[in-house]
Amino acid sequence: MNEELEKILNNLSDAGCGSEELQKAKQLYEAGDTEALIRYFRKCRCSRMDELHESQRKVDCLDYLIRQTAKTNR
Repeated sequence: MNEELEKILNNLSDAGCGSEELQKAKQLYEAGDTEALIRYFRKCRCSRMDELHESQRKVDCLDYLIRQTAKTNR
């Protein structure tokens, strides 16, 4: 595996991408399809953003409970 591909795969892994996503990126890289690879990176980014927003929603729920409980105990 060349150094550039290894860096790409490590970065994707650090970003939370799974083995299927890594394999797909590897295939696109090895095929030399840069445009498709960039589209795939954007798709992966959208997935991570969806996860981020879902986590933020959960944190917001906890913040609400904290505020409500603090109000009740005053």
